[in-house]
Amino acid sequence: MEKAYHQHPSITSQTLRGNDMRIVCQFSCGAASAVATKLAISEHPQVEIINAFLKEEHPDNRRFLSDCEGWFGQPVTTLRDDKYNASAYEVFRREKFIKSQSGAPCSFRLKKKMLDAWKQPGDVMVMGYTIEEKDRYETFCERNPTLKVDAPLIRHELEKSDCLAIIENAGIEIPYMYKIGYHNANCIGCPKGGKGYWNKIKIDFPETFNAMAEIQEDLGEGSYFWPALTGDNKRISLRELPPTAGNHNSEPDITCSFYCVMASDFVGNQELPEA
Repeated sequence: MEKAYHQHPSITSQTLRGNDMRIVCQFSCGAASAVATKLAISEHPQVEIINAFLKEEHPDNRRFLSDCEGWFGQPVTTLRDDKYNASAYEVFRREKFIKSQSGAPCSFRLKKKMLDAWKQPGDVMVMGYTIEEKDRYETFCERNPTLKVDAPLIRHELEKSDCLAIIENAGIEIPYMYKIGYHNANCIGCPKGGKGYWNKIKIDFPETFNAMAEIQEDLGEGSYFWPALTGDNKRISLRELPPTAGNHNSEPDITCSFYCVMASDFVGNQELPEA
């Protein structure tokens, strides 16, 4: 961990003493961000907690947020986009774009843009990276050297499984999406998901699967998620996905926070054009 903290020293009560920095926790309705927020509150009693509302998240996320407010001892400020009606699918249809190798426009339009309008210069952003994501955190710090950020889960060497256990030990029911076997509590039907993820979505949430498939059909082949492996540069749509393709349990976790889009070349040196 020395590398990450040498480049981006962790923010502590000692370093903040006498300063006017705001401590801002990015609560995504996931277990990791919840525990990161709780740790930040224990270290800095006065923090701001923010959450971005998206229509495609499971409604149980709002229940989890409410339960966590009681655990935190303070309310969560919810940011909600008006331009796209807080809908990832509305972004896909209006922008005529679902994702690239570097990311998806919903994260940028519905999360980062909202945060940019809300944040203040000098804010210290508390992020929910776990110890398994140490390399991703280091990459984020390298690409955003002027930002003040802290990753308390890495400092405390907590894994994602630790965060789930901490939530359960606090008497809080984990989000429904975790309960039915998903690795995160992001939107139902995230375009960043792999083949196994989407085959699971097809079984658990067929209406969501069909809604995304219809968007792909409307937008055309450029919106398809995976190469067809035919050697002709064609891609396959959700409708063409073999039912046995992929393995959800072995696929990487899907990340979707206020700043995840900034940790990729998707924003890097060029931001998406305004619609």
